Amino acid sequence: MRIVYLNGDYVPKSAAKVSVFDRGLLFSDAVYEVISVINGHLIDMERHVTRLERSLGELSITAFADWPAIARTLVAENGLQEGLVYLQVSRGVMDDRDYRWPAPDTPPTIFAFAQQRVLVENPMAATGMRVLTRPDLRWQRCDIKTTQLLYASLMKMEAVAAGVDDVWMTRDDLVTEGTSQNAHIISRDGVLISHQLDRAILPGVTRIETLDQAKALGLSVEERAFSVDEAKDAAEAFISSSTLLVMPVVEIDGHKIGDGKPGEYTRKIRQSYLAAVQRASCTTA
Repeated sequence: MRIVYLNGDYVPKSAAKVSVFDRGLLFSDAVYEVISVINGHLIDMERHVTRLERSLGELSITAFADWPAIARTLVAENGLQEGLVYLQVSRGVMDDRDYRWPAPDTPPTIFAFAQQRVLVENPMAATGMRVLTRPDLRWQRCDIKTTQLLYASLMKMEAVAAGVDDVWMTRDDLVTEGTSQNAHIISRDGVLISHQLDRAILPGVTRIETLDQAKALGLSVEERAFSVDEAKDAAEAFISSSTLLVMPVVEIDGHKIGDGKPGEYTRKIRQSYLAAVQRASCTTA
């Protein structure tokens, strides 16, 4: 039986009910976080909490909870060894639909659940991802992790229809990010290039550790936007996210990256990342 968290209670999935007048449903007036679980341990929980609280602050949603305790309980209650924990907070329930916010003392809706997923032994790590590029038509505050994911979902389905794995979105021919991942390339002279942190991209938690591991491997890192042509001419390309960790990209718009196989640096970064998070999980056990 799958156990979820809703507003202070741990209940069976079938018993979790949210009002039809919840602002998360009516306006996507909500934020969320997703945390990796490896060997039964939450990965980078502190950074995820920091980002969740920043997102709440940017939208002036007041919500207080012991986020790590909620996540740990869900892992235990669901016997989760590998997968994800999602935390979601909306502004709460209104009496009727109204663009204006409800009273400041309106309780938020806090919902969380665990989900099994293969992370470490994902077979895509051996083959690499193929992506398309499409215009980034999302709103201008991509740095806030909101539940406004319709355009990302549309792009995911466009990738599926085209027989590839995902989409890298672009503004003025510069790559911003994937539909649910940060995008990176490694130039032919061994420089890792990753879009700078600004309102165009989500400040990825996995991105932080990924760049640290790349530097430890001796790679220079430039945080700046890169063009589609620059990406196609790169020696390697990859993404980072809580759901895919570090994953090679071997094709962009039908153009092979490097020799069309996962790159050596990307492989080493993934291995180093996995080693680092597994060491961290052991020290917090």
